[in-house]
Amino acid sequence: MSVVFVPKRLRGTATINQETIQRLLEENDQLIRCIAEYQQKGRAVECVQYQQILHRNIVYLATIADASPDIPMEAVNPNGGAAPSATPANKVMES
Repeated sequence: MSVVFVPKRLRGTATINQETIQRLLEENDQLIRCIAEYQQKGRAVECVQYQQILHRNIVYLATIADASPDIPMEAVNPNGGAAPSATPANKVMES
């Protein structure tokens, strides 16, 4: 089950830390791989289920990002260079 599913009694009490965000990002990576695999196999029902979870995770991460104070990119990318670009969807499908 996705880590964003928190019981109602605990909602609003969870602390958001780097570990939680990293787990969500890793889970999203796995979800994307599963979606691509099921698309190749023509299993649309499974794709939709995983896409819904992925969407929920992305909305949750976006909400966290919007609520966070602005931080300079140097803090995010300690090497000082540009942040790595996202992998194009067609590259994910090829792997």
